[in-house]
Amino acid sequence: MVDTSERTIRRVACIGGGTIGASWAACFMARGLDVTIADPAPGAADAARRIIDGAWVALERLGLAPGASPDRWRFYSDPVAATDGVDFVQESAPERYEIKLDLLRRLSAALERDVIIASSSSGLLISRLQEACNYPERCVIGHPFNPPHIVPLVEVVGGLKSARWAVDAAMNFYRAIGKHPIEIRKEVPGHLANRLQAALWREAIHLVAEGVATVADVDAAISEGPGLRWALMGPHLTFHLAGGTGGMAHYMEHLAPAMTGWWPHLGSPTLTPELQRRIIDGLTEETRGRSVEELARRRDEFLIRVLEARRQVDPPPVDEPGPSDVPSAD
Repeated sequence: MVDTSERTIRRVACIGGGTIGASWAACFMARGLDVTIADPAPGAADAARRIIDGAWVALERLGLAPGASPDRWRFYSDPVAATDGVDFVQESAPERYEIKLDLLRRLSAALERDVIIASSSSGLLISRLQEACNYPERCVIGHPFNPPHIVPLVEVVGGLKSARWAVDAAMNFYRAIGKHPIEIRKEVPGHLANRLQAALWREAIHLVAEGVATVADVDAAISEGPGLRWALMGPHLTFHLAGGTGGMAHYMEHLAPAMTGWWPHLGSPTLTPELQRRIIDGLTEETRGRSVEELARRRDEFLIRVLEARRQVDPPPVDEPGPSDVPSAD
């Protein structure tokens, strides 16, 4: 077993410089770390620079660590070269087993055995990805939510061969850079948050398919209602409050039977071409000509304001690592 207690993380390799990888890179640099970015795609360096520059505006508002700079990165087309001398690897290659397996095989052969490899995969199983790796015990999932430089959540998943020290070190590292890591204790496709999203979207599509509501009204049913509460607390705590002074015990006894009675009527729609077109047309009507870029800017501004408001309502405990703490794997 390898102990990472003596490895302080100062330099991170971001393998993949697209939307997720470059956003991760910006996040790491905002915490005062040095970063290497590797991506073989033509024009990838310029694309990464645009993403980093755009992310830095938000990161400045959220707070930078001493020494933070958007220029603390070097670019490589060769992913193996980008890992020379790094202390942590964040892999964000395309979501396909064959691509990641080949990549992880090459990376793991070049890295020291106590350097953690964290995959940003949104739903692949780390146990399968470990099959290609030297020292598979140091491989974990470190799945962010888009955009990684803003959204705090990181899902950490260990596989069949992951060592306890690797999971703990990944959790400590993400926590030290100001993220909110959660450990997924059993491997399932899609991890945790994406499965919850998938369940909600399935019912949202079913309601559109059945003519219950328009695409815009289904979206409003979340954004103008429970989604506002979910920015502060999850479904269990939300229903705990719904139980009044009796909390969840009262909810379970008096309100849960009605909700569980709806479960058999929840839908399992087939996403036919016709239904896909209805969803797309509905979104065209809902967005009223606003571009994806404009909507993303609006989303990011809202997320930043929500995070700023949450800090005022519920500041982090003083004994927990804050955004300015020196990140390490100890």
